[in-house]
Amino acid sequence: MSGTSSPEAVKKLLENMQGDLRGLSLECRKKFPPVKEAAESGIIKVKTIAARNTDILAALKENSSEVVQPFLMGCGTKEPKITQLCLAAIQRLMSHEVVSEAAAGNIINMLWQLMENSLEELKLLQTVLVLLTTNTVVHDEALSKAIVLCFRLHFTKDNITNNTAAATVRQVVTVVFERVVAEDERYKDIVDQPVAVQGNSNRRSVSTLKPCAKDAYMLFQDLCQLVNADAPYWLVGMTEMTRTFGLELLESVLNDFPQVFLQHQEFSFLLKERVCPLVIKLFSPNIKFRQGSSTSSSPAPVEKPYFPICMRLLRVVSVLIKQFYSLLVTECEIFLSLLVKFLDADKPQWLRAVAVESIHRLCVQPQLLRSFCQSYDMKQHSTKVFRDIVNALGSFIQSLFLVPSTGNASATPNQTGSNASGNTGSAQTNPGVLGMGGGATVLPAFEYRGTWIPILNVTVQGSAKATYLEMLDKVEPPTIPEGYAMSVAFHCLLDLVRGITTMIEGELGEAEAISQTATETTSLPVQSSEQQDLQSVSDQSEKELVSRAVWEEMVNACWCGLLAALSLLLDASTDEAATENILKAELTMAALCGRLGLVTSRDAFITAICKGSLPPHYALTVLNSTTAALSSKAYSIQGQNVQMISPSSESHQQVVAVGQPLALQPQGTVMLTSKNIQCMRTLLNLAHCHGAVLGTSWQLVLATLQHLVWILGLKPGVGGALKPGRAVEGPSTVLTTAVMTDLPVISSILSRLFESSQYLDDVSLHHLINALCSLSLEAMDMAYGNNKEPSLFAVAKLLETGLVNMHRIEILWRPLTGHLLEVCQHPNSRMREWGAEALTSLIKAGLTFSHDPPLSQNQRLQLLLLNPLKELSNISHPDIRIKQLECVLQILQSQGDSLGPGWPLVLGVMGAIRSDQGESLIRTAFQCLQLVVTDFLPTMPCTCLQIVVEVAGSFGLHNQELNISLTSIGLLWNISDYFFQRGEIIEKELNKEEAVLQKQAEEKGVMLNRPFHPAPPFDCLWLCLYAKLGELCVDPRPAVRKSAGQTLFSTIGAHGTLLQHSTWHTVIWKVLFHLLDRVRESSTTADKEKIESGGGNILIHHSRDTAEKQWAETWVLTLAGVARIFNTRRYLLQPLGDFSQAWDVLLDHIQSAALSKNNEVSLAALKSFQEILQIVSPARDSEKPDTPPALNVSVPVVVGTTTATSLGRSFMRTDSIGERLGRYNGSEPPVITDEIEDLNLWWAAWNSWYRIGSESTRPPITCDKLTFIPSQPFLTALIQIFPALYQHIKTGFSMDDLQKLGVILHGAVSVPISSDASPFILPSYTEAVLTSLQEAVLTALDVLQKAICVGSESMQIMYPAIFDQLLAFVEFSCKPPQYGQLETKHIANAKYNQAEWVALNYVPFAERSLEVVVDLYQKTACHKAVVTEKVLQNIIKTLRIPLSLKYSCPSESTWKLAVSSLLKVLSIGLPVARQHASSGKFDSMWPELANTFEDFLFTKSTPPDNLSIQEFQKNESIDVEVVQLISTEILPYANFIPKEFVGQIMTMLNKGSIHSQSSSFTEAEIDIRMREEFSKVCFETLLQFSFSNKVTTPQEGYISRMALSVLLKRSQDVLHRYIEDERLSGKCPLPRQQVTEIIFVLKAVSTLIDSLKKTQPENVDANTWAQVIALYPTLVECITCSSSEVCSALKEALVPFKDFMQPPASKFCY
Repeated sequence: MSGTSSPEAVKKLLENMQGDLRGLSLECRKKFPPVKEAAESGIIKVKTIAARNTDILAALKENSSEVVQPFLMGCGTKEPKITQLCLAAIQRLMSHEVVSEAAAGNIINMLWQLMENSLEELKLLQTVLVLLTTNTVVHDEALSKAIVLCFRLHFTKDNITNNTAAATVRQVVTVVFERVVAEDERYKDIVDQPVAVQGNSNRRSVSTLKPCAKDAYMLFQDLCQLVNADAPYWLVGMTEMTRTFGLELLESVLNDFPQVFLQHQEFSFLLKERVCPLVIKLFSPNIKFRQGSSTSSSPAPVEKPYFPICMRLLRVVSVLIKQFYSLLVTECEIFLSLLVKFLDADKPQWLRAVAVESIHRLCVQPQLLRSFCQSYDMKQHSTKVFRDIVNALGSFIQSLFLVPSTGNASATPNQTGSNASGNTGSAQTNPGVLGMGGGATVLPAFEYRGTWIPILNVTVQGSAKATYLEMLDKVEPPTIPEGYAMSVAFHCLLDLVRGITTMIEGELGEAEAISQTATETTSLPVQSSEQQDLQSVSDQSEKELVSRAVWEEMVNACWCGLLAALSLLLDASTDEAATENILKAELTMAALCGRLGLVTSRDAFITAICKGSLPPHYALTVLNSTTAALSSKAYSIQGQNVQMISPSSESHQQVVAVGQPLALQPQGTVMLTSKNIQCMRTLLNLAHCHGAVLGTSWQLVLATLQHLVWILGLKPGVGGALKPGRAVEGPSTVLTTAVMTDLPVISSILSRLFESSQYLDDVSLHHLINALCSLSLEAMDMAYGNNKEPSLFAVAKLLETGLVNMHRIEILWRPLTGHLLEVCQHPNSRMREWGAEALTSLIKAGLTFSHDPPLSQNQRLQLLLLNPLKELSNISHPDIRIKQLECVLQILQSQGDSLGPGWPLVLGVMGAIRSDQGESLIRTAFQCLQLVVTDFLPTMPCTCLQIVVEVAGSFGLHNQELNISLTSIGLLWNISDYFFQRGEIIEKELNKEEAVLQKQAEEKGVMLNRPFHPAPPFDCLWLCLYAKLGELCVDPRPAVRKSAGQTLFSTIGAHGTLLQHSTWHTVIWKVLFHLLDRVRESSTTADKEKIESGGGNILIHHSRDTAEKQWAETWVLTLAGVARIFNTRRYLLQPLGDFSQAWDVLLDHIQSAALSKNNEVSLAALKSFQEILQIVSPARDSEKPDTPPALNVSVPVVVGTTTATSLGRSFMRTDSIGERLGRYNGSEPPVITDEIEDLNLWWAAWNSWYRIGSESTRPPITCDKLTFIPSQPFLTALIQIFPALYQHIKTGFSMDDLQKLGVILHGAVSVPISSDASPFILPSYTEAVLTSLQEAVLTALDVLQKAICVGSESMQIMYPAIFDQLLAFVEFSCKPPQYGQLETKHIANAKYNQAEWVALNYVPFAERSLEVVVDLYQKTACHKAVVTEKVLQNIIKTLRIPLSLKYSCPSESTWKLAVSSLLKVLSIGLPVARQHASSGKFDSMWPELANTFEDFLFTKSTPPDNLSIQEFQKNESIDVEVVQLISTEILPYANFIPKEFVGQIMTMLNKGSIHSQSSSFTEAEIDIRMREEFSKVCFETLLQFSFSNKVTTPQEGYISRMALSVLLKRSQDVLHRYIEDERLSGKCPLPRQQVTEIIFVLKAVSTLIDSLKKTQPENVDANTWAQVIALYPTLVECITCSSSEVCSALKEALVPFKDFMQPPASKFCY
């Protein structure tokens, strides 16, 4: 106001007013004097007011009626000049607001008159405007009159007036409403009591309104009346009115003053009751009209839609919806439904166009759309308006493609719109658009199934700038250019999407921010405000729930329609920019759905983009199969082929690449267009920017990318990044240069996409990983059954994702590696290789990544990272395992020092290699192990050393490469050295660890479980090492066994001293004996098949050419090793509680080895036996207290001479038992127990020895070629053990033991020799030499005999047994022992290659035995036991065998020795026998002796033919010696000798004297061979004893008589038989021997008679004479014989009979 109220302005006003009045008075001076007067009085009036008042303006206003009066009068003159002057003056007054209400009323009346007279119309309008705009004094009727005035002027014929009036009306209407706003502003602080408005009130309600509002109300009500063609209530005086103008005014009021209608119920009421029905009524022609329907079909002609009204109605509707939606919910529902209907295809083009424009206006108002959604779509039983709008737009767009539009001026593609929308500028000259139609550049357009629609540049993004809704000047419907409606609809969609997504995302962001702070506040609540905080939080979340419901409903309502439309447009788009917009819309929708968690809709949009990315018919299969989760399994992937191609002219898009589809079966090629690539970029963009909300649809995205990558031929490179690959196989596409430049970009976007996964939250990351995994599974399924190039996209990207997410690798490690492990098992090698590559790269990266906390402090993570490496061990493919091992090698080389707790896993990987996995694999793994053993033993935790041992052992067991096995045994030796050197450190660390474990175990209440538990941990380590070597000792390969065995025993030997004493128990039982058991088992079951060669060209020695022989070597080595340990470590072992059990077990092993059917093993077993037997208690006489006599145990002597010499050394330990006993302070009991225990050990040894001996010498039951016969060296060794053993047990050696020994000795000697060994063992037959076995046997007996000799009385009863044993051997000279049923050939007639077995020459042995017997008997003849046990008789009985055989003996020396032995024995024994004659102890001996003499002297065997005369004579002299013995040693003592015996001797002598000739002599030798000397001696002896004059006893006489009668009787018999035979033979001479015999008898007769004659008559029995004489007749009968020899002998026999020729004396002489 200051401008008009300043003093200068007031002064100027007064001057102007006076000037105006003067001018008026001048003008009217002549014509209108009253006016002049009024003007002049006005001047005075003004001056007066100015002079009297300080507030001049107020005074002027008060008097304004008077002041204005002259000017009104001036106007009344209707004189133009005057009127203009007056109006100007009036305007000046009004502009200074010095016009009162009354004055204003007058002015308006005056203006009305001017108007009616059509004067100064423009000036009138100007004045009205000034009057109404400068102040608010005009009200009610005055105001309505002013407004009507303007309306009237609007309808004049003058165009300028018309338009000016229209503008004035608009301004005046605006002013009226502005006054209401100002009034409300003034009164806003005063709260009125609102008056209740009755529902049916109309004008009456105005009473409640303030003045300005009342005017506005009346005005608006009348406008409605006018548009409805009804009479106005307030605007009295209106003459005409147009609907179009009325609608425009209504629209402007509604648009400009919404608050008036919203704040005042009266106005709201008008809107509802008047405006809306009016609009709906006016719309009716448009609704009913159908384009192209004939008028005849409807009963009444349908009013045609009228463009100007229709368009204005739509504008009104737009405003109503925009501004008063909240008041007019129901009405808006109707309007919106109408709008949707106007889009129908049967409506006129222009109507559809304006309807689309109207909808566009709504689409740019997301909040409004949100309200629709809340008010309609979310209510039950309500029209789903929002959804319908979107769907209508969609079907509208679709209809444009399907129905050729009618109102088009022309259908040429390059037609430009004829209106001013200037879209020529939008036809971008794009190299991607192909030239068509004569090469002119064309508009961007949509093309679908032949319909071509250009895209016009209709609007700026985000604003709904309408073209046809603004055509207020057009009466006729305009021509709509082609593509206009489409373009608007297209923009509607884009703006709709942009608006909704921006709004929702903004709100979402706010909600998230609030919830963030809310959670922060709740997490730290302050006590006092806790309640309200929680309250606000719950309100907040409730509010958020409501909002979320709206957001979700909005998206759910619109997505289907949007997607349908956008997909169609995407398909049809030929313009890159349009495509970009469509894709952007789809992308933002997908992202929004994702954020809201609306999976279906999200996936649908993503699917659309995916389909756009792929070639047309391709898309469907991929995405359908993606959704169907790829159930089919029979895929095969083609390597992709690319060739240079020219773009095909049918396509609307430039083809940029042709490649092969990634498909089930090879299908030709597919083309990618630039649009596909554009879609692909959008897809990448989506994944990149919105990865967090993709969730499960990662699957779709990645599947599509995979196919695109495949078609474009990108192949994974290092780290998983995809690079353009070289063509893999076959003829195939190259990409056009256009796309070639794009490829690196796509490739890097792809990589960035996965790099950006590091910003995803954990859940999203899991979705991504899961999607990649299932994609990979799909690729794996496809790659089954062929070895073509698989799709490696997923695997490569899993690797990339893993690498960039190392900082939180824990959360994705398991699914990631779990899947890659599956890939590693795939049969397709390329697939596998990449799986392994990815997995190993991830593990290596994970280990080198600097985690927080570092791995060294996060053992769990380290183990997690290494675990998949271990899992790879379950895969059998060698290429994977090679990768795995290479990875291990690299890890060792880079991080070997810091593996810490990861060692067990790493070692486990090496240890998991199996024998069947190929040499290279084993070699690589072994390299790793070697590296570990050489470099890393000191850095690894000691607890892992055991695993190293296990692994090294497992390599020893691999049978692929012998060298590796042997080297690994070497490694075990190195490891043992390492243990030895660092023993203390290792022990300390292990004990510490053990304590921890023990504690944990106690807390859990379980036992600590580890191998060899009670032993200390360091000892356990050693035990594991020993156990491993023990396993290797039973490896199938001999070389490994040998090496392992040597190493095991060396290790125990070298480092065993480190073990705790108690651990030795385990070593013995769990390691050594366990090993012995296994070796024994393997050896006994080993194959006897011959091994042809040792692989390659290696020849195998015959001693190792079967598995059995090779195992024998192992057994030998093992047994020897164990025995050596027992020997050298006995001082450690003996104090162990169960040494005696161990000793027993060892003996058992020695026994089973000795009894094994293998000479090498059995012999070695005995050597081991010898070795352990040497461990006698060392000499300790000096320090040993006297043994208490009560115990009566004699201390074993130190090794007997036999042992010492045969075994070459005696064992004297420096820390002798004696020294150790010293620790007991010389107290006696320990010594004694030690002694007794020792004895027990020796007896155990004796029992073993006995079992070995009895088993090995027991003859086999059945005999065949495979019968095992123990070898001579074995038996020799066995027997040689006895003397040493005996030294220790002789004190308790009993008769039973002796018998057992005897059985063994006998058996051993009986064993034959195999023919192939005999040349080495047997002496040639002629040499009389004993074999070493026989020597040993005799030595054993000798040792015994000597022991008995010096032993106690109780021992001496063993003599007879020894004699028995020796005599048994003596018998071998004639009866070689039988070995079971085994056939043995005699050495003499055995050709070596024929006989399996050869009997030994037992003669020397038997003879030596005999000599021993004689010697022994000479020493012991008088011994009680010898007498009692009839030893002499047994000797005789035994000698009887060779003696009776005589010439039949195998060796002549035998019987000769037997004779001489007999003579020697008898010379000693007979006196003893005579001595004991009375006791009867020798009674049974005599008959035996008699028979022996008989058998020898009258042997049944004949002398050999080649016997020389000298030999024969020698032999005869031996016979003579025997007879002489009889005559000197027996017969003289006849009275001490049983009668029967003497009789037998006599008979024998008798026989000798008659019948001693050999029967096989030739005639020539007859005289010599007759054993005449022998006969003679016999006869003489006989006769000597018959007729000795020293007949001392009747008994002797009896003997002689008996002898004679026998002789005579025999002569008689011989003669009788001869006579018989002679008679029968006739002329034939009798056999030679019979003749000889008769001659001998005849000679004997003559000798007898001579003797009788010489003898004193009293000594001759009468009976004898009678017998002699009785011979005579018989002799006479012989005379007829034909032999001259017989005759001469007969002559000699007959001659002595002359002495009997005496005259017969008388009977009574005597």
